[in-house]
Amino acid sequence: MKLLELTDSGLYCPPAGIFIDPWKPVDLAIITHAHSDHARWGMKHYLAHHYSAEVMKLRLGAEISLETVDYDQSLEINGVKISLHPAGHIPGSAQVRLEYKGQVAVVSGDYKVENDGLSTPFEPIKCHEFVSECTFGLPIYKWESQTEIFRQVNSWWKENAAEGRNSVLFAYSLGKAQRIIQNLDKTIGQVFVHGAVWNTNQALIANGIDLWDVPKVTQEMPKSLFKGSLIIAPPSAMGTPWMKRFGSYRTGICSGWMSVRGTRRRRAADRGFVLSDHADWEGLIQAIAATEADKVYLTHGSTASFGKFLQEEKGIDAVELQTLFGAEEVE
Repeated sequence: MKLLELTDSGLYCPPAGIFIDPWKPVDLAIITHAHSDHARWGMKHYLAHHYSAEVMKLRLGAEISLETVDYDQSLEINGVKISLHPAGHIPGSAQVRLEYKGQVAVVSGDYKVENDGLSTPFEPIKCHEFVSECTFGLPIYKWESQTEIFRQVNSWWKENAAEGRNSVLFAYSLGKAQRIIQNLDKTIGQVFVHGAVWNTNQALIANGIDLWDVPKVTQEMPKSLFKGSLIIAPPSAMGTPWMKRFGSYRTGICSGWMSVRGTRRRRAADRGFVLSDHADWEGLIQAIAATEADKVYLTHGSTASFGKFLQEEKGIDAVELQTLFGAEEVE
């Protein structure tokens, strides 16, 4: 019996009767992380890491049936040993390890190999089969260090403040926004967040994540309060009436896609910062090699070209999986 197979509901483990990040309602779903393309509404019962609990309830409803576990904590279903391991993507993100009759399969979810200081760092797990994302599975994607990116962000903010402008930085409300908050130079000015980011922050704080509790933007706040400040908002706020309260401002976007020439222009932002919560080309190769897997299944991203590279250059049996996981979270 196969440990993993792809069905029209998602990745399925037949001996355990469980799904991993399913996109249709099922009885038991193991969720790798709380982004909307992996954690969907309608499951009878959810299993996830402890740090995902409150944000999953925020996004899917407080009434969901949810069980949480810690990293490396094992449970057994129908003879299948199941455990979650750090993926380094966002707080609470996990790889799912499945062991049955001597065979081990690992489903990565989304991951990055750089320690961001907020998420539990990625932990390579040795296995026979590895299901890996490859969102940025092309050689053109090579990230600079987080330290350098935040040096750029803080310099941009400081320059804007010196010119009497506010700075509005667009980033996904779960994971990216909190990573930015933790790395801002607080001596430059005040920091505010959009309500969607603030709600996510409160859920993570309630779950025990050590996070700077930044005030949210409210209608009552006068424009003068934002002078020289930095405001973090989800991409969905771009170009909306919500932006008018900030007076004179410049906009920036934090995304791995900012490394592609023209992307910032198409998004009509003043500045793009190449900051991703996914592994880059070298990170993917490093992570896959560390698993020592005999077979690799590739999901969402450059699956065809990256699979060809793994087969021809690394001698790894790589197979594309056509899933409904997104390249990045849709806000």
